[in-house]
Amino acid sequence: MERAVELMEMLEARDRRARRQRELLERYRLPLISFTMNIAGPVKNGPLIRRGFRLGRRLLLEQLERMGVPCVFREERDEAAGCEGLYAADAAPGALKELTCALEDGTELGRLFDMDVLTPEGSKLDRPSPRKCLICGGPAKICARSRIHPVPELQEKTRQLLETGLNRHDAETAAGLAVRALLYEVCVTPKPGLVDRRGSGSHRDMDIFTFLRSGAALWPYFARCVQTGRETALRPAPETFAALRWPGKLAEGTMYAASSGANTHKGAVFSMGLLCGGLGRLDRDLWPQPERVLAEIAAMTAGTVERELSGLTGETARTAGQRFYVQYGVTGVRGQAEAGFPAVRDWGLPVLEAGLAQGKSPDEAGAAALLALLAHTTDTNLIARGGIRTQRETAARMEALLREEPYPCRETLERLDRAFTEGGLSPGGSADLLSLCWMLHFLQKEDK
Repeated sequence: MERAVELMEMLEARDRRARRQRELLERYRLPLISFTMNIAGPVKNGPLIRRGFRLGRRLLLEQLERMGVPCVFREERDEAAGCEGLYAADAAPGALKELTCALEDGTELGRLFDMDVLTPEGSKLDRPSPRKCLICGGPAKICARSRIHPVPELQEKTRQLLETGLNRHDAETAAGLAVRALLYEVCVTPKPGLVDRRGSGSHRDMDIFTFLRSGAALWPYFARCVQTGRETALRPAPETFAALRWPGKLAEGTMYAASSGANTHKGAVFSMGLLCGGLGRLDRDLWPQPERVLAEIAAMTAGTVERELSGLTGETARTAGQRFYVQYGVTGVRGQAEAGFPAVRDWGLPVLEAGLAQGKSPDEAGAAALLALLAHTTDTNLIARGGIRTQRETAARMEALLREEPYPCRETLERLDRAFTEGGLSPGGSADLLSLCWMLHFLQKEDK
């Protein structure tokens, strides 16, 4: 909760930090990086400021790792007086100061980062060049000393910087994870009738390289979906879904261009686009909660089946999904989305995560999750290729198989792959849901 802090509270926090710095310097005899946020005004902490600190911490630790610098100690505090981080790093103080200045001067939120470097003897290294003012770009010390800019102006500029930078970072993070999820799905091997690292399964117009091109091309679309969700977050959830329609159509065009006309990710454009839009609507701290994310998708797509499928007849149904609804009452991915993807929530994701927790490989855990999805959803791709009876029989066989062998061995999977491929069957709908499982798994592991 945001609150103003008194001057005495700020002074006490500064004294405590100085004492702690002395203790760590004496204990480790190494340079120390002290990281706080440069926030004007009496409110020194809050959700946006906290997230800005987390991003700065992440950037700092990533750069230390890139440089091969061991961080032998790290400590963080999150209090009303502000966020603080102390890091003992085994490197030359000058090299650390060069790094922290680069982060302060060369990153979008760097103007709000205050990263001091203390030598093992306790001296604070000076910057090679003065910091620039947040408002006018002049020397920050001169503006601060003369109080040229009023505090409300500084606070508003700080808020704008944090919102813009963090929204962009969130969109890029989610888009990267979404593409990773698509690539993990296609790389899980072996999969029955699907493209994987061994071959093309029942597909003659695509291979794994087709999927790699298509998946990589969709990164900007997924980022746009997150941004759309953020821009419409204060409006009713179905408005976000409506706003995603045209970007989705454009993304389908991008997919076909990247895949030379093959339908590699049309289902994922819909389902993963929805997930990314839902993430944009949610506070970043809620992203690691699969049920909350899926509930947001359900809210976004509420009433979709009624609006888009009711009233169809055999004469008016045009797409395969529409025909299956008229013939069999199958609601397909629309029904899954409107219900919050129950096959993902109740079957695919739990099987995937349990397998990984048991030490199963991504191939083993991913294949089992795929079969669980196949057993507990109505895969319209199977209906299109083999008919409703084949789909129902296949789902029943997968359910029975998983009771006997929860994580099927490679020989079993290869046997399934041969049978599906010989029959021209492909559970592409379940594969799209597997991508969602990977995405939700990655979100739980992501460092905010």
